[in-house]
Amino acid sequence: MFLSFEVVSESALREVIGFMVRLIEFAGALIIFIGAVWAFVQFLRAGVGGRGRVAGFNRIRLSLGRFLVLGLEFQLAGDVLRTAVAPSFTEIGQLAAIAAIRTVLNYFLGREIAQERAEIEQGDTTPPPSSKGLPT
Repeated sequence: MFLSFEVVSESALREVIGFMVRLIEFAGALIIFIGAVWAFVQFLRAGVGGRGRVAGFNRIRLSLGRFLVLGLEFQLAGDVLRTAVAPSFTEIGQLAAIAAIRTVLNYFLGREIAQERAEIEQGDTTPPPSSKGLPT
């Protein structure tokens, strides 16, 4: 004989998860926003400071890419959590499509980050050019 009881009703659980989803998605959006603002400020500093070298811009892009990847991971976590309580086939299909798109974005961002990192590391071993103030 099994006793069946609900600790939390499904509607209450949906409300709690809905709040958590909004919180996680807000965190992801905030991470992306902070990364974009940070990159923009660094871009302005590099341009105004006369250090407009390609390596400097690559470092900025690399950092921005890291923010984007982290923010997209939070967004995906929110999508997964959204379908945690009795998902319909439509919700599962939407999650699969969103997950596929975000996974592809993360893959290409990760690849670009690795390429940028390699270029930066390779550039650190070469001597700086003799012409001052010109992008390289």
